[in-house]
Parts: sequence; C-alpha cells; structure tokens
Amino acid sequence: MSAVQFAFTVISAILLFLHGLQGFSHEIRTAFGDSLTRVMARFTKNRFRGFAVGALFTALIQSSSAATALTVALVDAGTITLRGSLGLLMGANVGTSSTAWLVSFKLIGIGPYFIVLGALVGFVPHKSRILGKVLFYFGFIFFALDLLSSSLAPLREYPALLQWFDGQHSPYIALLAGTALTAVVQSSSVTTGLAILLTQQGLMQPTAAIAVVIGANIGTTSTSLIASLGMGRTAKRAALANLLFNVGGTLLIVPVLPLFSRTVDALVESPGQTVAMAHLLFNVVTATIFLFAMRWLELLLNRLMPAEHDIPQKVL
Repeated sequence: MSAVQFAFTVISAILLFLHGLQGFSHEIRTAFGDSLTRVMARFTKNRFRGFAVGALFTALIQSSSAATALTVALVDAGTITLRGSLGLLMGANVGTSSTAWLVSFKLIGIGPYFIVLGALVGFVPHKSRILGKVLFYFGFIFFALDLLSSSLAPLREYPALLQWFDGQHSPYIALLAGTALTAVVQSSSVTTGLAILLTQQGLMQPTAAIAVVIGANIGTTSTSLIASLGMGRTAKRAALANLLFNVGGTLLIVPVLPLFSRTVDALVESPGQTVAMAHLLFNVVTATIFLFAMRWLELLLNRLMPAEHDIPQKVL
C-alpha cells in the first residue's frame, strides 16, 4: 500500500467514525430529545445532580461536543440557568470517557451485530423502529473503529513514522496535538479513540496518548464556543465556563503530567485501559475541584463577561 493510499484509508475510517458518532447522537436526540431536555432542566437546580445528568447524558449520546452545545442552547433559551449549566458541563467531560472505556475493552468487534439488529428493528412497522436507527448507528461507531484499527496496522511498515510516535519525549507536544486535532474534527471521541487504538497496537506510548486525550478536553470546547457566537451573553458565559473549566484542569495537571502518566501506567496492565483510566481520573478529579469551587467560577465569569446591564454605556 502506498503512502497516499494509506493516508486516504485512515482519513476515510476517521470520517466514518465521526459520521457514526454524529448519526448516533442525532438519533438519540430525535428519539428522546424532549424527555432529555425536561430531565436536564429539572435536575440542574442542584449542581451535583446536574453533574450526574451531564455525565449520563454524554455517555448516552457518545458526544461531549453535542452535550455542551445543547447545554449552551438551553441556557440561551432560558430553560436552565447559568449556574445550572455548570454542573452539566463538568459532567459532560466525565461522560465522554465512556468512549475510551468501550475502545479499551476491545469491544469494536460487536459493530456488525448491532448494524444487522438495527436494520431488522428498523423494518418493524411500529414507533419502535426509531430504536432501529439508534442501534444501527451504535453498531456503525464500532464498525468504523474496527476499520480504523485495521487501517492503522500498516504503520508498522513505516519505521520513521513509528519513531515519531514512539519518540514524543515531551508529553506537552502530544497535549497540543490532541487539542488541535479535536478542534479540527469537532469530536474528542475521535481523538480519544484514535489515541487508544494507536496505544493498543504499540504505535504510541501510553504517556503520549494520555497527553493527547487530556488535550482533547480543551479542543472539544471549540464546539460550544462556536455555537454561542450568535447567542446571548448568558449563553456566551456558559461556553466560556466550559473553556475555563477544561483549561483550568489541564493547567493543574501539566506540572505533574509525566508523573501522573507513569503512575497510572504502573497501576493498569493493559495500555488501552491505562489511557482510559487516566482520562477518567483526570476528569473526575478536575470536576470535583470545580464543583466545590463553582461559586468562585461564577464570580469569575461575571467579572470576565459582565451582564449587559452592568456594562457602562458611552455618553453621547
């Protein structure tokens, strides 16, 4: 296989994976959207329940980008308050780690079964046929991951590229790479899945992969920032809170990132599960810190982006 063929094969597999995630998220929201919105509005009055709902919702739709964008939209519509949105946004980061665990347990072979099952359920002349689309896209995600895993195998034929993956002595470069890739593809799940697959095949060290998935947390905030551009100031505050939360968590871990990576790597035997565990621990610890510091975070938001009626008006 030529280098050009290899590149197009990998890119095609990534695009299929992204399409599967988007399709699954869309079908879930189509099937349960109103109910999910009501639940989110009801349980965000308490920050801890809001956190739990955010985590469960994101794990369900397999997309923190979609979850945060929806949260910002709900804030703009006045369905939930700014304070209520903060717990949801923090929970979304924990919920997105579910993708990492699914990939790390090498469950990607289940894809074809769910695709066939979803297609069969879709033929049923009943309202439940919408469930067929949900199952189909759920299987499609893993089918695309399996294809991506197979397409990465020829990397072993390129020693120079292997050396580049294996020789990233600075995890901070990997962190920036994770941020940039996620901002481009608008999906932290894609970046996380790719990093774990590379780790499982011995093409990337767990330390570098952990840095990549932590960087993906920052990159995924671009979705809510873009979504808030045409919205009101409160929605913009929610999007800014999502950015501050993820950047703040990353800044806390950066000084001890190599030590953190080595510690988790020593505790977990499977390379893929090492990355998934590090991703989960990082998000849980960061969310816990900011949940208890939520009042100060809200005060910071008010200072950085005052309410419209607090902005001094120019005297004409």
